[in-house]
Amino acid sequence: MKNKTKIIIGIIIAAIVIPIGIYTISPLFINTEINEPLPTLLSSESPIGFEKFMAMTENEKLDAAKNMTVKEKDMIMKMAAEEQDTTINETMTIIINHSTQNTGLIGDFMGVNDGIHNAEGKVKILRLSDESQIVRLEDFRSTNGPDVHLYLAIDKQASDFIDLGRLKANIGNQNYQIPLDTDFNKYKYVLIWCQPFSVLFGSAQLSSAI
Repeated sequence: MKNKTKIIIGIIIAAIVIPIGIYTISPLFINTEINEPLPTLLSSESPIGFEKFMAMTENEKLDAAKNMTVKEKDMIMKMAAEEQDTTINETMTIIINHSTQNTGLIGDFMGVNDGIHNAEGKVKILRLSDESQIVRLEDFRSTNGPDVHLYLAIDKQASDFIDLGRLKANIGNQNYQIPLDTDFNKYKYVLIWCQPFSVLFGSAQLSSAI
């Protein structure tokens, strides 16, 4: 009878102890696995990322671009290129000084033509009656992009440049004021340049008019 009682007590204790042991020890032997996808903030599946980027200030875009991958930059470029064109047609409201009409420099834009970035048209350097100078874009067209600027530069890499400001429109005739004493022996190129991503859309090398 005593042996039977001991067996019953042992069974009861085992029924209590074994589940507790399994519960406490099992995490050491049971694997768990998770595979969360990497969040994609700036992609074709995430137009909000593009919209947020385009809503940033120029300085914010420059900072954001430093942390973006090449794929993310290309996606922003493609989405910007698909945006609706903007057009401007500025006339010459200031009389050109015909005695010193211009510096005799003109050029034709050559686009990168990589499927995303392109520019075409003519550029002229004009001196006006008040002795100020402008860059004149004529029959101009380029693809859209985020914060595209007009540069006078020493080369196509914009290793040294004068920033003439944000492109007024990607289509049309337009004028940009430049410093009077700009050295065109040094700054021989006019660039269409995406500022936050440091990407060239197109360039024109200035040369003397025939």
